[in-house]
Amino acid sequence: MSAVGNSYTVSATTKLEFEQAVGRVREELAREGFGVLCEIDVQATLRQKLGVEREPYLILGACSPPLAHAALEAEPNLGTLLPCNVVVYTQQAQTHIAAIDAEQMLSIVGNPELAATATEVRRRLAEVVERAARRTG
Repeated sequence: MSAVGNSYTVSATTKLEFEQAVGRVREELAREGFGVLCEIDVQATLRQKLGVEREPYLILGACSPPLAHAALEAEPNLGTLLPCNVVVYTQQAQTHIAAIDAEQMLSIVGNPELAATATEVRRRLAEVVERAARRTG
């Protein structure tokens, strides 16, 4: 299985249950040097704020300090695009994992000094998605 996505993500579907997938994503993020700075439980937030019921959906705000530092040195306003979000969600009884495509995201900035960092972030997050989705134990 390889991580694929749409024009702005790398993503995969997994046979893991939601909570297992979240655990695997956390493990793989750490393996790639990312910490989770924040998390948003979209399901709980929408239930609390709007009374809306939906399937599980968790946003993990991931950051690699060395890569974030390099990016911020090249483009100080880049903090508006950080951290890099990774999502785990259930839709129609399937668990999905997706991460932002950093190359696409950072291309909007128009700073060629970010290209190498963006490529590295995309590579690492694609690895996270692929390994987390296929890992079964």
